[in-house]
Amino acid sequence: MKKATKKILTGVLVTVGIIAAGGAAYAVHMQYDQDIHQSYNIEVMDREGRQYADHSVVYMTNDISPEGLHKAYEALGAVPQGKVGVKLSTGEAGNPNYLSPDLIKELVQEFDGTIIECNTAYGGSKRAETEMHMQVAKEHGFTDIADVDIMDKDGYMVIPVENGTLLKENWVGKDLADYDYIMVLSHFKGHPMGGFGGALKNISIGIASREGKVRIHSAGFLHTPPIDFGAVITNQNDFTGSMAEAAKSVYDYEGHGDKMLFISVMNNMSVDCDCVSSPAAVDMNDIGILASLDPVALDQACVDLIYESHDGHSMTERIERQNGIHILTHAEEIGFGNRAYELVRLDEE
Repeated sequence: MKKATKKILTGVLVTVGIIAAGGAAYAVHMQYDQDIHQSYNIEVMDREGRQYADHSVVYMTNDISPEGLHKAYEALGAVPQGKVGVKLSTGEAGNPNYLSPDLIKELVQEFDGTIIECNTAYGGSKRAETEMHMQVAKEHGFTDIADVDIMDKDGYMVIPVENGTLLKENWVGKDLADYDYIMVLSHFKGHPMGGFGGALKNISIGIASREGKVRIHSAGFLHTPPIDFGAVITNQNDFTGSMAEAAKSVYDYEGHGDKMLFISVMNNMSVDCDCVSSPAAVDMNDIGILASLDPVALDQACVDLIYESHDGHSMTERIERQNGIHILTHAEEIGFGNRAYELVRLDEE
């Protein structure tokens, strides 16, 4: 065999070996344990003899209307003070499932609230730049009911992550500092990457700047948009765990939750997020409006209701495929909120 041919063959074999080794290492890196769903409703836990150290209260009404929304808000006993930011998703262009401005208008205007959002960081989005994002917010009717602030239009600020094992800091929209109180209005639904999207996603990915979103998706490894590459190289549990840690950092920044309240609306639920321009069809009946001062308990209650629903199969399948429960498990591990909750049904009072 000629030396040149032998050299080429050796090079090919070395390259193949490197690719194979890299592929094997990648496969190991991407493996994760599956978190099994269990109800954390304290009535169920007591019945099953499961223990809990503490619990939070989650209020619920089946009345999905402005009156029902206000009933859920009033049950919290919270009194927003100062300049109120209303965190919600304005919804991707083409997606019809975002929170209706007609539903939230009265509550938002009661506090002269400003709707707050941050730009997206994924390819193909029409909300990746502030001017386009504002146009989508206008088309979806949000600018008709309140001022809208894209909080990272002038960049980001860094806030610490206490007790984080994946993130040490969180890069959030710079304008977050301008608000005295944050009212978090979430549309609960499925999510193609996180399994489900609720209050925790709304204050983690939702309040992170474009760069901060990339950091969460890559567990702090990258910060330059788009998120696509970081999502491919990041272990799923590291991603959802990073969401939990980013959410905790915002909660801690806002007086350890003293300057926040959380309301989630369970209607128009698709397995896809409001960030998807052409989502899968809505295939669940509407459930209601839930509210809590604890976003972990609130998300847990919403997930439990999905599992209890006779038509929640596609959503539970999506949650399990993406191991969405891990965001709740990790929140508990880092001392953020309570998964255990008492569900108070307002319609029965």
